[in-house]
Amino acid sequence: MDPNLQPGLRHRIVYVVRGDKTVPDLYPEFPEFREMPRVFATGFLVGLMEGCCLMAVKPFLDWPREQTVGTHVDFSHLAASVPGMTVTVDCELLEVKGRRMRFHVRAHDGVDLISEGHHERAVIDFARFGEAVARKAGTA
Repeated sequence: MDPNLQPGLRHRIVYVVRGDKTVPDLYPEFPEFREMPRVFATGFLVGLMEGCCLMAVKPFLDWPREQTVGTHVDFSHLAASVPGMTVTVDCELLEVKGRRMRFHVRAHDGVDLISEGHHERAVIDFARFGEAVARKAGTA
C-alpha cells in the first residue's frame, strides 16, 4: 500500500441504472422481490457505492496482489431511482489506520440525494485471502 494514500482523497463515478439492477432482479428466487417495484435496488446501490471507494484507492495498491474488501456499510436509501437515471457517487477517504480505511459516500440521481453514509474497507493480500477462503470452503 502506497504511503501517499491519505485522508482527503476523493473519487466520483457516474452510472446509468440498468433495467436488470432493480429490486425484482436482486434475488429472483424470492417471489416477494419479484412482486416489488422496478426501482434501483438497495443491494445494487450499496455495491455501486463500495465500487466508488475501491476505485478511489486502487491506484495506491499493488494491484492485483493487494486488494480491498468491504468490512462495514452504513448507508441510507432515501429516494427511489428508476432505470435510465444517472446516479453520481462521490466518496471521500476520511481515515487510514494501518490497512483499514473509512469513507464518506453520497449518491445522487440528478433529482434527489438517494443515499449517504459511511463505508469501511480493509486492504488484503489476495493470495493469503484466497487461501483462507479455500480453507473455509473445505468446511462447507
